[in-house]
Formats: sequence, C-alpha cells, structure tokens
Amino acid sequence: CSRPQKVCLCPFLPIHPLKVSTCLYIIQHPAEESRVLRTVPLLAACLPPDKCKILIGRRFSEDRYPELATVCRNPSTLILYPGAEATNLEEVTVRSSSPPVMIIIDGTWSQAKDIFYKNSLFRLPRQVQLKTNISSQYVIRTQPTNTCLSTLECAAVALTIMEKNNSIQETILRPLQALCSFQLQHGAQIHHSKEHLLKNGLYDKPMPKNKRKLRRMELLVNNVKI
Repeated sequence: CSRPQKVCLCPFLPIHPLKVSTCLYIIQHPAEESRVLRTVPLLAACLPPDKCKILIGRRFSEDRYPELATVCRNPSTLILYPGAEATNLEEVTVRSSSPPVMIIIDGTWSQAKDIFYKNSLFRLPRQVQLKTNISSQYVIRTQPTNTCLSTLECAAVALTIMEKNNSIQETILRPLQALCSFQLQHGAQIHHSKEHLLKNGLYDKPMPKNKRKLRRMELLVNNVKI
C-alpha cells in the first residue's frame, strides 16, 4: 500500500487479487493523482493489473489513445456516469463474447463533468448509473450529497453487480474502512456531506455569488438530483 508501517493497509487488502472478468478503465483527473488520501490506488491493489487500467488526463483524443478509442467503440462497453440518459446498471444485460468493460471517471463532480462532456469518446459507450441508497463510507472527505460515493465505492458496487458476487463489495471496501479509521484515530474529522451541512444550517462557508452555483446548492437542500 506504500503507507508507513503504523498505518499500513496491506493486512486489509485481499491476499490475492480478486478474480473478476470485468475490466475497469479509470479515467483520472490529474488533480486526483496528487491527493494523499485518494481511493484508486486501493482499488488497483485489490484487482489484477490487467483488470484495472488507470489513464490520467483531461482530454482523450482517438489519436493519442487508440486503445481507449477501441474500447469506447465496443458496443458492450459501459461508462458509469449518472444522468437522464443513463440506465440503472442492475437492469443492463451485457451479452458479448469478450470480457465486459466499464469506464469510471475519477475526480470531483465538476472535474468528472468536464471530462465527460469535453471528450466525445466517452459518449460512445452505453451510459449507466448505480441505483443505490447506501451512504458513502469515505467519511474523511466531503461529498456533495449523502449518497455520493467515492470512485472505489462505485467500482465495488458496480463489480458486485456485474460479477454477480456480493463478496466483492465487502472485500474492496475493507481497506477504505481501515483508511478512514486510521485517519480518524490520528486527528481527522468526520466530514458530513454538503447536503447534510446545508439542511442542518451547519454550512460555514460564504454562499456563492454565481447564480448557477447557488441554484445547485438550493437543489441539494431540496433533495433534487443534480
């Protein structure tokens, strides 16, 4: 896990990489690479190297990323990105002779939105979303809403559904739970979601002057999906 021995997460990782048929392509915003408490390295440590491929960048053209372009053009490839055009993953049946592939964008919500809409390749795969009401266990980082999940959590839920194996989610979440526990023991504070803070009058930052941002915060308070 490349962490100091006092807070080593290796005992919480699977002894052997999980056996999965699904291949994940993690499209990571460059800003995530420098975060100390990011979750993608933990995800990669749980899976075989050929089943978790990480591409870092903001723009992905067909010329520079021919392998990714081929993956995106494959009719059985899925991209996990919620929205009006997305189908619930639980309702998707993947029929293909090749192993299933899922693309997940790793970044803040605004970073993920920027990557998704400014790269035409990512609108080629079938768009899916997770229909879940579980709360994020990544409690040391502020999420927009109570049900927003980290990249690792999204991957854990998605793989559980696609592989039809409930133990996958438990195995992948174990190092995340340990990470949060270690951080809380060493002075970190539990971060409530922005939605929770706004609803309970605990949001202590200045309200945005930008009308679009202000409207997004109003939607959070009123339980409207954004």
